[in-house]
Amino acid sequence: MIHSDLSEHYLTQDNTLSGGTDMRRIRVLARCFVALTAACSLNAHADPRRAEFSPKIWLNPGVYSLHFDRSKHLRDDNVGLGIEVAVAPDHSVMAGSFINSNRARSRYAAYAWRPLHARYAGLDFAAGIVVGAFDGYPNYKGGGWFAAPLPLVSVEGKRFGVNLSVIPTLENRVDGALSIQFKLRLR
Repeated sequence: MIHSDLSEHYLTQDNTLSGGTDMRRIRVLARCFVALTAACSLNAHADPRRAEFSPKIWLNPGVYSLHFDRSKHLRDDNVGLGIEVAVAPDHSVMAGSFINSNRARSRYAAYAWRPLHARYAGLDFAAGIVVGAFDGYPNYKGGGWFAAPLPLVSVEGKRFGVNLSVIPTLENRVDGALSIQFKLRLR
């Protein structure tokens, strides 16, 4: 029962971590991430055309955000650590943590669906949508969790890749930016 021992050690009496994070939400998010990974993996093996696909594991050092409103002096280099697992050509799951543009810690878990594919000059291009759960933005939901869909374009070589996305401006809540996430393939 290591899990329960750790829970008792790190949780306060109201079932929150010392920083106020609700541990139940983290558990639910972790379970959803595992379920999505398993479901996508089963889907990949059900299609005989994709049977030759081998999962790809990517690591990233956070996100670089090129903000549309440069006068706000927001943090662009949102350093952190993230993982992306491509379980099929069209399906990936992602999770990570970084210091966001408001200089607060953010965490995320997401599912990416990239149905559009092209290959040019030895690079794989894919486009679609990523739907994720994010937290840590003080002007939006008090820094709590929220869901957001974002457009996604990926460019991948043999070992290096980049994910590009546009974050819309939500007045007085989220500052818009072009999001650039470099990634290194482990497998």
